[in-house]
Amino acid sequence: MVDAPLRIRLAEAGDADIIHSGLMMIARHVGEEEKVTATPADIRRHGFGDRPAFMVLIAEVGGSFAGMSLFFPSFSTWRGRPGAYIQDIVVGEDFRGAGIGVALLRATAAHVRENGGAYLRLSVDAKNVSAQHFYERMGLQWSKDEHIHAVHGDAFEALAGQHESGV
Repeated sequence: MVDAPLRIRLAEAGDADIIHSGLMMIARHVGEEEKVTATPADIRRHGFGDRPAFMVLIAEVGGSFAGMSLFFPSFSTWRGRPGAYIQDIVVGEDFRGAGIGVALLRATAAHVRENGGAYLRLSVDAKNVSAQHFYERMGLQWSKDEHIHAVHGDAFEALAGQHESGV
């Protein structure tokens, strides 16, 4: 199967189920399936239409799903340049070691550059050591100068409901 030609294409709304299954592959890989609450309907609603929140490049080998890169526009205020943040990148188990991840990362960078971007950013689950090594081999550097902070769920709702004074 890996000997068949590799095709990387921009996802369409009809790919929502495939994209969701790719997200579940990542969750299984890091042992956190229970944390995924997104549905294929969420993917379809937010990833396609007039104002898509993200884009996905899908890798296919012989017509079979081999992997994907899900990313969205970003902007570096310090560099004064647009780029992209890769939220999820995954290669199916049957296709690992065949260069699919390399091809997806390069295709994502090329897509971003063709659309005026000058950089890529991503974060990696602390437990996903194989991905960390992959990104380092590809030239993405771990930033010891930054820490990601996030707010979700009830804490987000509380923050969004606060007045400007913070009370």
